[in-house]
Amino acid sequence: MKIVLAVVGKTTNGYLRQGIDEYASRLSHYIPFSIEYIDDVKNTRNLSEQQQKTAEGKSILAMLDKGDYVVLLDEHGKEFTSVQFSKHIEKRMASGARRMVLVVGGPYGFSQDVYGRANELLSLSKMTFPHEMIRLIFTEQLYRAMTIINHEPYHHE
Repeated sequence: MKIVLAVVGKTTNGYLRQGIDEYASRLSHYIPFSIEYIDDVKNTRNLSEQQQKTAEGKSILAMLDKGDYVVLLDEHGKEFTSVQFSKHIEKRMASGARRMVLVVGGPYGFSQDVYGRANELLSLSKMTFPHEMIRLIFTEQLYRAMTIINHEPYHHE
């Protein structure tokens, strides 16, 4: 199974980009992993929050394949410990899905159409983080999950 992290907008902070690249490189030893960037919506000053979510939603839906298992990183999603997350990922990997796409939306969340396409919602914390920082946190947690699955000495309980 390939895991794709789909994000709205580029990662502009250099230190975050460096960390994301580091964990993405480490992940390549375990699974096919990529980050796909979805273009920011233009002229957002002239759009309502709903219009912006709708426009981003169309771009998100356009990058998905029919057979994708879609997980939205959403504040209302299910929370896991790192070990629980590793078991969840392992189960998904064994399910036969060709591609799991985890999506980080824009500043206002997701449109109803995107929620309708999602297979599940995942929350990384009850706290709120900047969208660019979530990319690094998620990439590190996915790497941590891979080391747990492979019984490697990275995670400590």
